[in-house]
Formats: sequence, structure tokens, C-alpha cells
Amino acid sequence: MTIELIKTTCPRDCYDGCGIVVEREDGAIRRVLGDKAHAVSRGSLCAKCAWAYNGAWIDPNERLGRPLRRTGPKGSGQFEAISWDAALDEIAARLGAVAPETVLTGHYTGTCSAIANGFPMRFFNRLGATEIEPDTICNMAGHLALEYVIGTAGKGFDPRTARDSRCILVWGANPSASAPHAHKHWLPEFPGTVVVIDPIRTPTAAEADIHLQPRPGSDAALAFGLLHVLQAEGLIDRAFIAAHTLGYDELEPMLASCTPAWAEGQTGVPAEDIVTVARLYGQGPSMLWLGQALQRQRLGGNIFRATALLPAVTGQIGKPGTGIYFLNGKGPTRGMKMGRVGGGELRRNEAPSVSHMDLVEILADPARAQALVLWNINIAASNPRQRELMTVLKREDLFTVVIDLFMTDSADYADIVLPAASFLEFDDLVGSYFHLSVGAQTKVTDPPGEALPNQEIFRRLARRMGFTEPALFEDDRAIIDALLADTGLGIDFEELKRRGTVDIAPEPVVLHEELEFATPSGRIEIASAAAEAAGHGRLPHPGVEAVPADGQLKLLSPASPWAMNSSYANDGKIRERLGEPIVMLHPEEASGRQLKDGQSVTLSNGTGRLTVALRLDDMVPRGVAYCPKGQWPKLTASHGNMNALVSAQKTDMGESTSVHSTVVNIAAA
Repeated sequence: MTIELIKTTCPRDCYDGCGIVVEREDGAIRRVLGDKAHAVSRGSLCAKCAWAYNGAWIDPNERLGRPLRRTGPKGSGQFEAISWDAALDEIAARLGAVAPETVLTGHYTGTCSAIANGFPMRFFNRLGATEIEPDTICNMAGHLALEYVIGTAGKGFDPRTARDSRCILVWGANPSASAPHAHKHWLPEFPGTVVVIDPIRTPTAAEADIHLQPRPGSDAALAFGLLHVLQAEGLIDRAFIAAHTLGYDELEPMLASCTPAWAEGQTGVPAEDIVTVARLYGQGPSMLWLGQALQRQRLGGNIFRATALLPAVTGQIGKPGTGIYFLNGKGPTRGMKMGRVGGGELRRNEAPSVSHMDLVEILADPARAQALVLWNINIAASNPRQRELMTVLKREDLFTVVIDLFMTDSADYADIVLPAASFLEFDDLVGSYFHLSVGAQTKVTDPPGEALPNQEIFRRLARRMGFTEPALFEDDRAIIDALLADTGLGIDFEELKRRGTVDIAPEPVVLHEELEFATPSGRIEIASAAAEAAGHGRLPHPGVEAVPADGQLKLLSPASPWAMNSSYANDGKIRERLGEPIVMLHPEEASGRQLKDGQSVTLSNGTGRLTVALRLDDMVPRGVAYCPKGQWPKLTASHGNMNALVSAQKTDMGESTSVHSTVVNIAAA
């Protein structure tokens, strides 16, 4: 038997974009491994991908292989297998019978490959459906905030430029769970001082040179405390400020009162540590990594604007070893015209997108929602107001279609379930949102049963609807070829498949080197008239969230090291690692409440209740309850996860999730 080795690229919602080598024997996958030649994976996958890709993802007994039609009550999981013709005919008839704007489509990052993630929107744009704005479940506040300050949220720094840096602030990011190879390799190899700013002593924080633990919701005050030190000790770059920023004269008077002592009172971070970190950052060259979690707070947009002032006043941007990073988009950093993948030009009506935070009300209203089509997302596991959402998903007159690899919680509420192909089963392109690279997603084997790639499903559905626009039927290779041409790499897809992953340039790229910013002034806007016009204030402010009162705790629910959002939580080995949902408290917090390690406790608030097991660990500060996300509700004893406690309170910008501003009570169960 001959074993073939096939290179491909991981398309998960992860910073790493790992290179993969698949062992194939007689057309079947034998093992899925890390690519030893890949600069990021270096021969190993993270544990969750290694288990899932060698487990449920290649197990035909776990995967969906036929279209299904519901036969029992919504949520019961009772279905019968039907043909593709029957499924597509029913979907086309039902979608064609309602006003197009009452068809809602929900999607996110179940896969991040270019075509499977973007192409289905061609169908929904042509139909005239209402899109549930994807980023409102994750990071819209951060996007808008950075657009006010530097004109884009999709152009950060090239990680390779770290070789020229002396300091990095990793603020509100936990690479140990969400960028495992950056945690394993990139940060340990960073040549300067690593500072992690996080309320939790994560594994990444524990291994940092310096760990600052601000109280949740106090990050803007910490940023202003750092700015005060930079200004007071002459570490600001006045020449840079004069040439490339707007509004420092309005900011400077605000800094006088934001002393380290004041900031300590607001944040709980010792004043001497604030001074130390400000000096390290200001001396530079320094880098700033803003994590997704940082802006998932009620004041998340303001926090991002405040933290973005650090490179603005010190000139730590546009030079080797510097920069501010949130995301590296495939368009802004690699030239790919991603807008064409989604086909916005096909839209014929005005149907403004809606926020995930409003989804319960919208789906409960037949005048606004007659149909729901979900792909690349599992809202029953990932959305706030979980119990209420599950209730409205039971609406018999809400025609629901779910496209997935597995029978998720959301699929249980569908009228029609369609089986999707995995990344191992079709060609596509992958671009990490951290590393400036382009990777081939290579078809290794056929999908199980009758499963199809997302894009092929919507080509067939467009045909059933009688749509005729050529863009709805463009084949994958034409899109791949066009996107590759955009990059200027000068290679075709066959060459990319052979190499696996290619850097966009042989040497580190200095992003923002031209110091021209896509703001109205063309400068970094410390003070923003656009923000003011939108009701956010000309400048960020140092305000903090109130400390929970009456014995309540701030609930933090970041990524689990064993799940990718809710992906993988159905894999057998990963389910063993995840176990039942837990909450973690500081031992002193638990002792003061007469709670003991291992006992069952109930978390509750105005949104819901959840009974979980208590674990004690001093990695969690007092006043905080730590409850990692990821479980599928139907696979837990309580039939819920932490989203049963999360309200739909919106961030200050972007109508996005403020999940990390959730407050709960805790009591023995």
C-alpha cells in the first residue's frame, strides 16, 4: 500500500493558519498531521485540531451525509433522509413564497476559507435577504473603533517584524487557547519583553515577563494611566504627533489627572507596574496586540480607541518592530479582492443587516422573519439569551434551514438540514488573520455520502430559484485563480498546493510604512469628528465599568483550549476533555461564600440560570467567575452553556456582544 502525503492548510477561526500534511492510503485519509516544513505548525497541530481532524471530522458515522427533513417537533432532533432534489425543491418553494427581506441568513467562521466563507452571500444578495451582521457576535466594536482612529481594523503588523522589537503588549488576548502556536513558538522567541494584560492568569500570562491584571472593564483607565507616564517622562514623539496625528492638543489636558496612583485605584494594577510598562513600551520599538476579548465589553469600543492612542503618541507604528494589531485581513494585507467573493453587486433591494443582539426579538416577529438559513454557525450554542433563542427557534411558521457537517444544536431546530463538506474535501484558499501568508486548502478525499461544499449547495439552490446571473455559478477554480492573481505572488494554484503555504513577501512587511491612514484627515485621529457625529465623543475617555455590587461576580467566558468556539465539542475525545461546564473562582472568593471545590453551584442573573461544577484556582482574581465557552448545550446535563447567562446588552459601538460585561450571582445548588 502506498501512502501519499498531501499538503493543505487549516481554515479554522484561529490566528495560526497551520500547515497540514495528510497521509492518504487508497484514497482514504489515514492521519492528519502538522507540516514539519511549515513556519507556524512546525510539524504539530494543536491538540484540539489533532483530535477533531483525526476523529469526528473523518468519521462517516459522526458526519451528516444526506439531506434531512424534520419529522417531529422543532428541537426534538427527529428527521428523515430525503433526496437533494426534494430538499432543494422545498427550500426554493418556501424562500420564493415570502418577501425576500424576511429571509434571514446567519453565518460566521465555521470555516474561514475564502470561498466557503464568502461565496454563499452571492445567493443571499441576489435573493435580497437580510443578513445577520456576522461580526456583531464577536468583534464589531473593535472594527469600528479602530476605523475611527487609524482607518482600518484589518491591517496590523507582520508578526515577522518582531525580530526588530523590544517590547510587546498582548492586551486582552489569550494565545494559549486561541493562537496555540503563537503561544508555543512566537511569543517565547520574541526578542524583547512580553507584557500580557489580562484579568486571568492564563498560561500565556503566566509565561510572560510581566503580567498586569486589571479589573474587568477598567482597561481604558489603564491606557490613560500609561499615557500619563509617557507624557510625563517625555516618551511621546512630538514630531510624529505633529506630522501624523490629529487631536493630541485635545487629549493632553485629560492626561494630567490620570496618574499611576489614580489608575491603580481604577484598575487594581499597582502604580509601579504601570510606570514600568509605560517606560518599556515608550522606549520601543514596541508592538501592541489587541485581543478579541478586549472589545467584548460594554465600553469595548471606547477601550479600543483608548489603547490605540499608545502607538499614536509614541510613533510606534509604520517602522520595523512596531505596530498595532487586531486583525490582518486578506484584502488589506494581501491584496485579495474579497468583496467580489460575496457578490454585493447582485443585491437589488435595501435590506439593512441586523445585529445578533436583536435576534430573539426579530425571530419572534413573523412580520420580520419568515425564514432562517444558517451556515458556518451554531447560534443555539453561541448566541446570547440562549433559552429565549431556543424558544423562538421552535416557531412552526419560521422555515429554518441549517447547513453543517454535524447535527448541531441549531440543526435540531431546522426544517431542512443539508450536509456540508469539510475543508479536507474541496479546494479553497486560506489566509491567516495573523501571519501574512496564503495557503492552499487542498481536496484530499471525497465528502461522506452526499455532502457538498457550501458554495456548491448555493449554486444548486440558485438554479432551483430560477436565478440566471453568471456570478451565482462561477466555479471554484476561477475564483481561486482571481484571488491568487490579486496577491501578486506570481504562482498558480497547482504550485501553491505543492508548497502548501507561501508568505506574501520574503522579508517582514512594515505595515502602515507610508503613514497614510484611511481616516477623513489621512492621519491617526486621536480626536474623531466621525466618532463624535455617531454619538461616541470626539476622544476616548478613561471611564470604567462599575464593580459588581451586592455580592455579584463578573462572568468571563473566554475560549477553551479544547474547542474552537463551539466547533469540536462533539468529538468524543474533546468531550472528555471539556467535560461538563464548570465555573472557576479564586479560593478566597469561594471561602468567603462557604463554597467548596467540586460542589455544584448555580449561576444566575436576570437572563437565566446554569448549574455547574465549582473549581478553585488562584489564576482567577477575586470578584470574577471564569467559565470557558464551547460546549454544545444538548451534550451537557443542564442542556445549556454559559450563553444561558449572557444578555444581549450591546457594546458602545457596533451593536456587538458585550459578553464579558455579564454579571452573575452564585450559590450552592
